[in-house]
Formats: sequence, structure tokens, C-alpha cells
Amino acid sequence: MEQVSLGLAYLGVALAALMAGIGSAVGIGIAGRSAAGVLSEKPERYGQLFLQVVLPGTQGFYGFVIAFFAMQKIAAFEAGVDLSSALAILAACLPIAFAGMLSAIHQGKTCAGGILMTAKRPEMAVKAGVLYAAMVEVYAVLGFLISLLILLSINPPAGA
Repeated sequence: MEQVSLGLAYLGVALAALMAGIGSAVGIGIAGRSAAGVLSEKPERYGQLFLQVVLPGTQGFYGFVIAFFAMQKIAAFEAGVDLSSALAILAACLPIAFAGMLSAIHQGKTCAGGILMTAKRPEMAVKAGVLYAAMVEVYAVLGFLISLLILLSINPPAGA
């Protein structure tokens, strides 16, 4: 039973890093394609577009940090992870896994729109392009915070 519990806890670790990382890769890909199109005509806009291309990558970092904290939490269980704690760790990793993946993809789409707008109206790059994308980021941050708060509240059972 201990191996099943450990496997469930590590499933949470894997999902946090994997799903948020996939979302970031897809989001950066979406924004990067738009930027490549704009830069082929207006290479001087590179500096304005860079932030909008890399912004969806932050969710991958959030997932990585939660995965790291979850591994530290698993290591704190010296007597082994019991089933209820393993399920708690798995559940704690799910908010950033899903919020990170979905927000990164949608942030990439938002950034792509901002990139296309920047091509025609460069003065709007930060005002609208980055700020609209940052609004999507809020939900990744909320997923990160919920995951972190849940992980911090999980403690080994008394006497373990």
C-alpha cells in the first residue's frame, strides 16, 4: 500500500510540472508564430515583442516550483506517505496543473493578438498587449497560490 501511496503523491508532482510545462510550450509557440510573422516584415519590433512571446512561459515555472515543494513534502514523511497524505499531495498539485496549462495556452493566444496589434500600433505594445496577457496570468498565480497553500497545510500524521 505504501508504494501505491507514494505513486499517487508523485503523480501529483508529475502533473504539476508536466501540465503547466505543456501549456507554456504551447502558449509560447502560439505567440512565437505571430511574432515571427511580424518580425519578418518589421524586425525593429523585436524588443517590443519579446516579452509577449515569453510571458506564457511563466506557468511552466510555477508548475516546476510546486512540483519541487511537493517533492520536499513527500521527503518530510520519514515513515512513508500514507494514503490520505498522498491523495492530499496529489490534490494540492492539481490547481497549478490545470490552471497553469489552460492559462498558458490562452495567454499565448492573448499575446498573439497583442503582437499583431503591436505590428500596426507599436505604442500599444505595453498598454494593451502585455496588460491583457497579464490579466490571464492572474489565474495561473491563483492556481499556484492554492497549490502552495494546500501543500503547506499537509503535515505527517502524529506519531509518524
